[in-house]
Parts: sequence; structure tokens; C-alpha cells
Amino acid sequence: MIRVLVVVIAVVFGAFFVISQGKGVGLVSPIGKVYGTAKVEVVNSWFPKEKFNVWDTTSLNISAKSAIAVNAQTGEIIFNKNSKEKLPVASTVKIMTALVALENADPSALYTVSEKAAAVGENSMGLTVGEKLTLGELLYGLMLVSGNDAAVTVAEGVSGSEGAFVTKMNGMVVALGLGDTKFVNASGLDEDSGNGYSTAYDMAVISHYVWQKYELFRKISSTYNEYIDYTPEHKAFDLYNDTNLLTTYPGVRGIKPGFTWEAGLCLVTYAENDGKKIIAVILGSDDRRGEMKELLDYSFGTYGIRVSHPGLDL
Repeated sequence: MIRVLVVVIAVVFGAFFVISQGKGVGLVSPIGKVYGTAKVEVVNSWFPKEKFNVWDTTSLNISAKSAIAVNAQTGEIIFNKNSKEKLPVASTVKIMTALVALENADPSALYTVSEKAAAVGENSMGLTVGEKLTLGELLYGLMLVSGNDAAVTVAEGVSGSEGAFVTKMNGMVVALGLGDTKFVNASGLDEDSGNGYSTAYDMAVISHYVWQKYELFRKISSTYNEYIDYTPEHKAFDLYNDTNLLTTYPGVRGIKPGFTWEAGLCLVTYAENDGKKIIAVILGSDDRRGEMKELLDYSFGTYGIRVSHPGLDL
């Protein structure tokens, strides 16, 4: 009798588990998390090691509110300063914008510039209402010149509205296994981002994931100048990458700077030297170029790599 009762309980619980998963009741499998009413599987296996290493970081003159440097191959944290502090991250938000776009659309997809996108203001790719560009072209405007008009066009093109796209951005945060990031727009502009935040730690994870997964993202992020020819659908665009240190610090391949009055100077950088790969994030800095140089020097130096950069223009 007891044995029969145990079997019945097991069957009932199993049926409830299956039904609840289908309806999004909130049960979480070992490989996934619940986002809203949909289960989102954790897609990322690379995380900076939680136990910060013993390097003496006090010798670095880092004014930034938060910073982290991580070995992109092993996840070893080389430098940490308040890397779990929730802060506004300005246009480095566009790293996630690019990731969500690449996850959900083909680079050849053609999107039309809306009035909202063309009027968004501040950093701009120079889009005009009614122009049509491919997602790939828009990503150059997004990443090289931090075009807010490109960000809104991408969001609206991929998801129908910026709000729906932001929901996907936050869904990807959950899928990556992160808990200290909330996006409220696709651009990182202050006017919408009062409730938006991330951390240096989370931005390192997001950046590592998109860098490893998408060759197109690496290609765009590493491009200094991209000329997009005129077509009957749009004017020509001559875009130059404003990623700090891309052309002045050996081994830097990208990724994205950002600035707003609320966030201060921010910078996410990927660099390679002598077989070592580093992802570094600086948030709320007074001198992101100088401090990123010091952070990269320090990071490579911990592996005995001395990077020569005579005459580096800071």
C-alpha cells in the first residue's frame, strides 16, 4: 500500500511539473531560469571567478567607480574594484543591443528608419526618416559612432518597437545567468535610463559572450573606418570607430566606450598580447583612456608581458 502511494505521488508531481513548465507557473529546471512566464535556459558557461585573486591592486591609480579586468580564456579576475556595484553604463548598453539583434535577426535584414529613430538625438549615425539599411550596416553605425538613431532603428526593426526589444535585452540578461543588470532602452541615453543599470562584472560577461559567439561582432568592433556606399535606399556613410585605444594601444581589438552625464566615462575593452586575452571594463571614470591603459598594462604585466607603446596618445 505504501509503495503504491509513493508511485501515485510521484506520477502526480511529475504531471504537475510538466504542466507547470508549459504554463510558466514558475518551477525552474536545473538548467534554466524563469523570465516572466517563459523558462530561459542559461546559455553561458564563462564567468569571472568569484574569488578575487591576490594581486596587489592598490598600486593602480583608478578613479573609476567600478572596474574589472578578466582573463578571457580562464575567467581569472586580474583586477577588481567594486565590480558588482550597480551603475549606469551609458552607451556600453549597445553591446547588448548588438547581441540581441544578432541573436534574433539576419544581418541582411532590411530596416526602415522611423521618425522616432531619426529624432533621437545626441550621438548619431546621421540617419534620415524613410532610409532603409541592412542590420549589418546599422551595426556599424551602432558600434563605431555609437549612433542612437541606429540603436532605435535596430530595436524597432528586430522587435517592432523599442519596448519589445528591451524585453528581449532583459531576457538575454537572464539567459546569461546574470542578476545585476536591467536595461530600459537600446541606446543607454540618460533621459530613459534613470532606472537602468549594470555592473562591470556583468558587462564583462555580456561582452565575452558576444565576442566569442559572433564573428561579425568581432569584425565590426575591430574596424577603424567603414565606408557604406550610397544606394537608392540610403545615402553614403563614412564611419570612424571612436573606441578608445583601438589604434594606439597594441593588441586592443575593441569593444565600446560610453559617456553620459549620469554614468560618466565608461569603456569596455578587449585586448590580446602574446597569447593572453583580456576583457576590461571601466565605469564612472575621470580618465577612461589613461586608466584603461594602466589597467591593461597591469593585466598583461601579471603574466610577465610588457606591452610597449611609446608615444601613446592619451
